[in-house]
Amino acid sequence: MIPLSVPHISGNEWKYVKECLDTAWVSTAGAYVGRFEDNLCEFTGAAHAVACVNGTAALHISLIISGVEAGDEVLVPTLTFIAPINAVRYLHAEPVFMDCDDYYNIDPAKTIEFIQKETVLRDGYSVNRQSGRRIKAIIPVHVFGNAAALEELIDVCRERNIRVIEDATESLGTVYTSGPNAGKHSGTIGDFGCFSFNGNKIITTGGGGMIVTDNAEFAEKARYLTTQAKDDAVRYVHDEVGYNFRLTNVQAAMGVAQMEKLPEYVDIKRRNFRRYREEIHHINGLELAAAPPYADANYWFYALQIDADNYGKDVEATMQHLSAQKIQTRPVWYLNHLQKPYAACQHYKIEKAVVLAGKTLNIPCSVNLTDQDIRTVVGALKA
Repeated sequence: MIPLSVPHISGNEWKYVKECLDTAWVSTAGAYVGRFEDNLCEFTGAAHAVACVNGTAALHISLIISGVEAGDEVLVPTLTFIAPINAVRYLHAEPVFMDCDDYYNIDPAKTIEFIQKETVLRDGYSVNRQSGRRIKAIIPVHVFGNAAALEELIDVCRERNIRVIEDATESLGTVYTSGPNAGKHSGTIGDFGCFSFNGNKIITTGGGGMIVTDNAEFAEKARYLTTQAKDDAVRYVHDEVGYNFRLTNVQAAMGVAQMEKLPEYVDIKRRNFRRYREEIHHINGLELAAAPPYADANYWFYALQIDADNYGKDVEATMQHLSAQKIQTRPVWYLNHLQKPYAACQHYKIEKAVVLAGKTLNIPCSVNLTDQDIRTVVGALKA
């Protein structure tokens, strides 16, 4: 089987993890946690980083610090993994679903239109005209590693007191190359950036996540909340509800080793994308989705777009055909505004997400993908 996306362990992982085991520093205390945070700050240019147990926890804590409470609303994309939507619901807040653009990311034009036409500024907050609820935050997701178009959207959100929480869980290594954000990494543009180190991400700690921010007060609050909100760690005094969301030293040790290889992994992802694209471009009815021109993507996932009329097979049939050839693929996530827990939530002019979800199939993209693997996948598509 050629898997869709698996971790690549090729550096100092065994050495660093063994050090944790040999010294018994295996829990949330330990030097590797701080070292991992420092490494991520150095790589992305963020001022502060707080290591969490996973990317969903990072989103959850960022929403809390953004002031999201029960009955508030958060703008979210419908085309994304469900984790950021669930994080909104953990706080008993309501998601409002937005459409996507050509690059699978939240549509900035429609989202700005919604904020300007469907909300009113009242008592310092944008209030949804339809529901009467305050919109406290927005979660743009950098889908498949494609940088979301944030320039104008962030300006409008700041005018309307809407916190911007970037879900950069898929986009570590993606860098903007033009406009006012040129040179900045995804995750460092908004009030918060949230990364994931799940097993299928470009680097992994098995699980794990990270909050980055340039706001020292936010970082201090995140560190406090993720370590059970200890006001007196000796006497176990807690003035707020806290969370057991801190990353372990063993996981952080693996993360430090993976960070040492990250630039190499990004280069491999980009090179393999180009190889795929050159071959797939010649197959009638198939196209590998491009990344936005205003950023250098990390190409975490490769999105194959299928024109069923010209190719002869739709997404489902293509997936079954490749599975029979022992090639693992995955369709785009089921759109979140259609998911049972969220079907009654408000959504706004969702059109393109339906089209892209209906014609997109993710194909194998692991860092350890070989030239022969790529030839096998392309050959199966040609067949």
